[in-house]
Amino acid sequence: MKKLLISAALGAVLAGGSAIGSRAQEPMKIVFTHHSSASNPFWQAVKKGFDDACAKIQANCQMVFTQTEGSIEQQSANMQAALAANPDALITSIVDNNAFDQIIADARAAGVTVIASNVDDTEGAAGNARQAFIGQGFIPAGYELGKKMSEFFPKEGKIRALVGVSAPGQNWSEQRAAGVMKFLEEYKAANGGRVVIERLDTGTDGAVVADRVGAYLSAHPDTTVYFDTGLWHAYVAQVLIDRGIEPGKVLMGGFDIVSEVLQQMEAGYIQVQVDQQPYMQGFMPVMEAYLAKNVGLLPADIDTGKGIIVKEDVPKLKELAAKGVR
Repeated sequence: MKKLLISAALGAVLAGGSAIGSRAQEPMKIVFTHHSSASNPFWQAVKKGFDDACAKIQANCQMVFTQTEGSIEQQSANMQAALAANPDALITSIVDNNAFDQIIADARAAGVTVIASNVDDTEGAAGNARQAFIGQGFIPAGYELGKKMSEFFPKEGKIRALVGVSAPGQNWSEQRAAGVMKFLEEYKAANGGRVVIERLDTGTDGAVVADRVGAYLSAHPDTTVYFDTGLWHAYVAQVLIDRGIEPGKVLMGGFDIVSEVLQQMEAGYIQVQVDQQPYMQGFMPVMEAYLAKNVGLLPADIDTGKGIIVKEDVPKLKELAAKGVR
């Protein structure tokens, strides 16, 4: 019943378009703080969804980036500064199970609607006072990435699999890696133990990722597949190109649909990618915040998916990626 009410109310919101804001006494104030810098192309799609939703309800909105990619300290400071301005709603990513607990509890006590987007506490509502999570289930997504990639594995011989953890200790990266490794362990058990699985802390700077994974490949030229927990394997593809290694010699897969990844998929260097629909992660929290204030509906969880993308899907996605919505 709750989901039906949300769907009906959201339909009314969308049908009303820009007239929605005129019915409100004053514009809502909504702030979105997260752990990423403005240079991260994935977050530009989230911002596009956020901005479009804010325009529909004529809200005063702000998305606050960190200066340093993945900085929990900067995100925490941004969150505290945003809450000092008394917003109606706070949307935020929860990349750490402890860092934001008190801030969010205080926000809820002050009557602020708080919705987690993109990343949640690993214990969900039991671990943080946020009211809902809109984003991907990371462990299932990692598992599905591994499963789809296994279709490209050689039928005989040893398989050396490297799992790159982009942000060690952060929920999204650790859980995606856990999902990939869960599948790999199952595949190993079912295939006579011919799989070697290794983990490497790789980082979220493309040049650093290229150096670290490139060094691993030099030390282990028999590497079969590299899994990235983000989008930085696109930089590893350039390493392979520079070394004259043909497409498909090292299989690669990761997360998020950005232009750099799509280019390397077309070139054959990336075989599988997982889409978590960032536009939705920006758009839907705003709508839920509006419904919470104006219709009295409690925010609800939305799984933005684990869509599997392969080379054949690239042409239809390129135009959308160019528009900033994928």
